[in-house]
Amino acid sequence: MVCTLLFLATVIAYLDRGVIAYLETFLEGIIPGLDSEKYGIVLAGFQVSYGIGMLFAGGLTDRLGTRKAFAIAIGFWSVAAMLPGASFSLLTFGIAMFLLGLGEAANFPACMKAVAEWFPKRERALATGIFNSGANIGNIAVPLVVPLLVAVFSWRGAFVVTGAMGLVWLAVWLIYYRPPEKHRSVSAEELALILSDPVEKVQSVSWQRVFPRKETWAYAIAKFLTDPIWWFYLFWLPRYLQSTFHLSMSANRMPVVVVYIISIFGSIGGGWLSSILMKRGVSTNTARKTTMLICALAVTPVFATPFVHHLWLVVGLIGVAAAAHQGWSANLFTFPSDVFPKAAVGSVIGIGGMFGALGGVLLQLATGVIVQVTHSYVPLFVLACCAYLAALLVIQAISPKLDPVEME
Repeated sequence: MVCTLLFLATVIAYLDRGVIAYLETFLEGIIPGLDSEKYGIVLAGFQVSYGIGMLFAGGLTDRLGTRKAFAIAIGFWSVAAMLPGASFSLLTFGIAMFLLGLGEAANFPACMKAVAEWFPKRERALATGIFNSGANIGNIAVPLVVPLLVAVFSWRGAFVVTGAMGLVWLAVWLIYYRPPEKHRSVSAEELALILSDPVEKVQSVSWQRVFPRKETWAYAIAKFLTDPIWWFYLFWLPRYLQSTFHLSMSANRMPVVVVYIISIFGSIGGGWLSSILMKRGVSTNTARKTTMLICALAVTPVFATPFVHHLWLVVGLIGVAAAAHQGWSANLFTFPSDVFPKAAVGSVIGIGGMFGALGGVLLQLATGVIVQVTHSYVPLFVLACCAYLAALLVIQAISPKLDPVEME
């Protein structure tokens, strides 16, 4: 049930942010001044706020607790998700997206904090893969749901309806969620499984003590290198397919859906693989990095995408790359809980998320300019091909054994 709630929150987050990606070409004729370059700037603003939010959300989650912090975050971002429907200019649209990024930044720190509270280490990658597959379901839902919402409620109403979904989730969360030690539905046997890892003596860790640790930087650099690639797929895939293959909004629906259906297998499969290796006695270090290496290698064929002129072959290449990214993320997200005490997990996730968002800002700005000036996506797909192997080398160089961090 806990994993289901985290999954649904992630679905809602990606549905909220995916509306803009799907309607971007449609809104170019409605919002004055919106074009590919300005679109890149709006997305960069979203990711700047996402990075700022990540920096604070992780620490607040550690201080306030998962239940309260997640409730505040999704209440804020649900209202913010409705605001683009009230925009009337490029500036107001950009402000609305900035606020949405600020609120949605708390999703992954809170989700990973909940996973650390509810799952032993050997199950965390699989639990993360399951809830993180909500990103794919949200992306699948966008082209299926948004045209219907636009037809019934107009484009402004589409933003309002998707934003309101978070408020429904919030009510269920407040009713159901408690830490496992205080949850009435948890049996003694289940609680023993949840708490089966060695007892942690650390109950509180300040953000300032986490930030200088080399393990924090290994995670942050890996996020900086690879998170922007997912943002690139999320915000530019619909436009890329439409412009390259001259598709209408309705004809573009199924290719986008297929990409994210493929990526679901990567999200759950990546988490499953490292978890099953650990259950068979493989060390955490070997299980995580072996899985991440497989995912990094599976991404590499995506460099050929701009040179392929068959729609469904392109969909296959990007779909496999997106699946590999999700498998990679399911294991990278567990890195903080593998090496840090639970009391520091939210802070480390937040710091890494901030660096991931910073990389996303730079790539969004670069993408907007590259597409506007050169009408080419070749440099972007080459970057996507190389980013994961580079990130894995960084992790191996900084934390070769994934040794637990000793903190008083």
